[in-house]
Formats: sequence, C-alpha cells, structure tokens
Amino acid sequence: MIPLVTIDGPSGTGKGTIADLLAERLGWHVLDSGALYRVLGLAATRHGLALDDPEAVTPLAETLAVSFGRGRVFLDGEDVTASIRTEDVGMAASRVAAHPSVRAALLDWQRRMHRPPGLVADGRDMGTVVFPDAPLKIFLDATPEVRAERRYKQLKEKGLDANLPELVVDIRERDRRDRTRPVAPLRAARDAVLVDSTAMSIAEVTDRVLEEVRRVFPGLVS
Repeated sequence: MIPLVTIDGPSGTGKGTIADLLAERLGWHVLDSGALYRVLGLAATRHGLALDDPEAVTPLAETLAVSFGRGRVFLDGEDVTASIRTEDVGMAASRVAAHPSVRAALLDWQRRMHRPPGLVADGRDMGTVVFPDAPLKIFLDATPEVRAERRYKQLKEKGLDANLPELVVDIRERDRRDRTRPVAPLRAARDAVLVDSTAMSIAEVTDRVLEEVRRVFPGLVS
C-alpha cells in the first residue's frame, strides 16, 4: 500500500504549509490541488473566459499545461507561483472549481499523483472525493477572522495592499460558495481527524498531524 495523507479545509488554515512540511519530513510527494485550480483560474482569466460558464472553462481544464517542481508552479512553462496567490485569482479559482465538468477533468490528473514513496494531498475535497479511501484524513479549520489576519500578514510581508475587513468578507464568501456548491462541497470526511488551528502555531499543527501519521503508519516517522 502506498501511504497517503489528505489535508482538507477552508482557505487560510495553513493546509499548504502543513502539507509541504509533512511531505518534506516524510520524503513523500505533495499535491497542492488548490494551486491546480488557481492556475486554471489564472489561465481562464488570461483567456478572457467567463468563469461561471462551464462550457467555456472545461476545455481549458482538459488541456491545462501545469506542472509542479521544487515548490514552484508552472503554466505553459511560465513560473506563476506568485501570480496565483493574489486574492483575485483565489476568487477565480473558487468560481471555476464549482463546475462539475471542470472537477471531473482534473480528477484523474490528481489521482495520478498518488505514487511511491507516498503522497500528502492538500485541498478541499481530497478526503471526500479525490481519495475517499485514504488511510489518514485531516480536516484543518480556523475561524474566518484568524484566517483573514494570517492572509493580511502574508500580503503585507510581500509588499501588497490589503484590507483586513475586506479579507474577512472575501473569506466568508469563499467559504459559503465552497460549502454549498453542488459537486464536491467543502466538508470534513466522516472519518477525518479534525484539527482546529485557530490558537495553534504552524509547528504545533505539524506536530499534531505527525502524531496521527505515527498512529496510522507506524514506523514511517521517528
């Protein structure tokens, strides 16, 4: 059995950071499904496509030339790691991800990432749709206010403009859309381990997840 850990949760909970740290510690592959949808949102915007029109966006999803490597994300060979982290692209990603045909187009791509020596998959439906049989599923959560504060600090550190009250509104709206979409809505799998990171540091969350890895995959990590 190829080891597999899924980490799901809403935007701003630190899923990506935790997934990267965990994969590095274990020596496994990492799948950032959020980045995949962000790349699609960026590409659709650049092509001038109507984000709410599945007939316009799905063909692009089927031919999306995206690749990952050494912590970087590439679209048609262009490094778009920074470009896909803007709030506008995040909102575009949430809109295109709501289409069943788009999600179906990217499903096989994601499942092919599950290969030796193991995979840490980060997203919103990794444990419920993409890898429903994963031996270990984590659902990471935090209050919208704390998640907005984290995002605000990230943007400021990058020298970008940010408005904290607007970020809270944006996160609440993204949550509403992700939790109510008809296909693969954001929710914790019934067998997921719930971790509330509201009052926890990245190190504390990582340690908590590693506890579960040791429990489910004994002997893989000291």
